[in-house]
Amino acid sequence: MKRSSSVIRRAVLAAASVALATACTAQAAGSGGGSASPTKAPATTAPAPTSTSPTTTPSDDGKAPSPTTTPSSEASTTGAPTTEAPSPEVMMRDGDESEQVRELQARLRQLDHFDRAPTGFYGTMTAGSVKAFQKSQGLPERGWVDAATWRKLLGASRKPTADELKPSTTNQLDTPDARCMTGRVLCISKESRTLAWMIDGKVVSAMDVRFGSENTPTREGTFSVGWKAREWTSTIYHTPMPYAMFFSGGQAVHYSSDFAARGYNGASHGCVNVRDRAKLAALFDQVKVGDKVVVHW
Repeated sequence: MKRSSSVIRRAVLAAASVALATACTAQAAGSGGGSASPTKAPATTAPAPTSTSPTTTPSDDGKAPSPTTTPSSEASTTGAPTTEAPSPEVMMRDGDESEQVRELQARLRQLDHFDRAPTGFYGTMTAGSVKAFQKSQGLPERGWVDAATWRKLLGASRKPTADELKPSTTNQLDTPDARCMTGRVLCISKESRTLAWMIDGKVVSAMDVRFGSENTPTREGTFSVGWKAREWTSTIYHTPMPYAMFFSGGQAVHYSSDFAARGYNGASHGCVNVRDRAKLAALFDQVKVGDKVVVHW
């Protein structure tokens, strides 16, 4: 019986020694201390660090840096943001008004891309002319002027003269309306913006004209000169109307200082404006009350 008790005691002591040894090994491995790792770590246990006390460099605010993360494959392949090439600088465009625009129009007219008198105002007609020039030069058809377009235009044309920049009469006459081919007629075309003084189908003189706006349009049709006034002031708008030749109520052919100064960057209140005072003065002396007036497209 004593022998059995002795055997049992030895077995209990041996089991306690094994349990104590296992607990120490686990503590040493988990603590990161100087003790060696067990010969074979369990499959679920991460390898012990090679350094006994890992060094960390504090960030600017004194805190330990956050762990470095590897960007995802999408982020790493995106790369730096793409920078688009800047658009060409706009020198002149729709809505601009300047002497440079006037020069632009005069140069385009030399090349048969602009068939009106230079006004200094950049409108849809000028934009279309610029597009046509750009197309002829193999440039992008933007309709506005950049440095490349301006350089090409300077090279293809010459410096406009004073008369080319501000001509007295420049618009080309179109084919006269059939109603203008007999008798004494003031033949006025909205299409070409011209007035042709015609006698028996022949043009005696011609001049540029301007018409009313959409709100106050110039009436179209066949009329006659009702009365004339060398000096007249509008009783409605209180503006001067020299060399007025009335043909339809209050609408008349007359000289306009505004038309002479601003060109087609404006409109009348329904009258037919003339900007060449000298030509109109000569015409005024020739036209008689009762002469025909034809306003057409």
